[in-house]
Amino acid sequence: MQLSYWFAILATQLPSAAVAQNVFAHVIIGNTGSYDIDQWKSDIQLASSHGIDGFALNIVSPFSGETSTQMSYAFQAANALESSLSKPFKMFYSFDYLGGGINDPWSDSDVETIMKAYGPNGAYFQVSGKPFVSTFEGPQNMNINDWNTIRSNIPGGIYFVPDWTSLGPGGFSASLIDGAFSWDMWPNGPNNISTSSDQAWVNSLQPNGKSYMMGVSPWFYTDLPGYSKAWVWRGDDIWYRRWEQVLQILPEFVEIVTWNDFGESHYIGPIVEAGIPSASNADARPYVNGYPHQAWLETLSYQIAAYKHAYNSANAAPSVSSGNEKIVYWYRTSPASAGSTDVTGNDCKSSINTGGYQTCYSPSQILEDGVFAIVLASQARTATIQIGSNGPQSFHVNAGINFISKPFGGQTGTVSVTLGSISGSGVAITSQPSSGKANFNAWVGCAGSCS
Repeated sequence: MQLSYWFAILATQLPSAAVAQNVFAHVIIGNTGSYDIDQWKSDIQLASSHGIDGFALNIVSPFSGETSTQMSYAFQAANALESSLSKPFKMFYSFDYLGGGINDPWSDSDVETIMKAYGPNGAYFQVSGKPFVSTFEGPQNMNINDWNTIRSNIPGGIYFVPDWTSLGPGGFSASLIDGAFSWDMWPNGPNNISTSSDQAWVNSLQPNGKSYMMGVSPWFYTDLPGYSKAWVWRGDDIWYRRWEQVLQILPEFVEIVTWNDFGESHYIGPIVEAGIPSASNADARPYVNGYPHQAWLETLSYQIAAYKHAYNSANAAPSVSSGNEKIVYWYRTSPASAGSTDVTGNDCKSSINTGGYQTCYSPSQILEDGVFAIVLASQARTATIQIGSNGPQSFHVNAGINFISKPFGGQTGTVSVTLGSISGSGVAITSQPSSGKANFNAWVGCAGSCS
């Protein structure tokens, strides 16, 4: 599917926020405990080089110890890199009201103290001179009207864009917010993701002059019973499809979920062993180690440029030069029906959602067994996907961005891809996982002009 199609489907009137077209990656600070300033610099440089404008810093209460240290490192790193990056890299806080436990939420005074300290920082993202603030939920364990008090106690106020997805569009007074972020970015059941939820948010926000921050995620699989989390959602083609939907919605902001949440398998940054959950009965290492996702970054410069150009034609349109062609491909390494598992399709048992909130499916009913690829081509040419010794399947691709896929169809063996003279190969698909336990994470690779 080419860029011309992406632009042809634009049917939404351009939003009118004063500051927009910003793309952030959600960073779980609880997974950065091993970082020093140099590691923060490395992550910032990597994210920025692929078009990401900044980090949404997810923090749980209290703001002390490791959390306080890592925030100091992050802002020191961003400020130190200010003159060397091609564009400013900004960060903002996403106050997590559930990650620390429902009985240990953020206090109003702590939020105010943090924002007074960091809001004026040169690396803090601001809209119309106000520091941008978000949340992960909050309605379950606070009086959301307290945000009026928080806002009034911070000099100059804040630009407040919470994730209150649990309340739904229109489930709270628009006077409390400057915009909203929706966590609803994965499909329910054996369906592909749609924009119906996003459109509902836009319809409730735009008449009130409020902005929308749209979530984009490449995957979701978690098997951490110790955290009451063991489910998978369909995400086989979502890294392409969701960016296509960004061009339909044209939100003021986009937040990628996530940079480093290894336990939920939607990381796009480098794997950091110390950040992988590894507590008793909550060990993500078996399904994270050996399953890199960093190649998903390779499509972002094009996807982000397409979004920014569609939002404002004054921004440069994306293009692919002959020296920047690539094919980014991903797949699960065995069929969804293979191996033993206690994982459900959909979140239908999680205690953090009071017994789950969706219909139970088996993973094989939800997931699609196939190799999926985004092809960035400078001109029309042929791409191929091959599994094992079976014959390759050929695809005609056009200049720009294209999506292709090949079902497993019972085939096993090493996955090979080509794009013209470019070739690459990934790990083998097997009929059964070697450990006997199912792994619904994705292996992601890149062939061609890959960093």
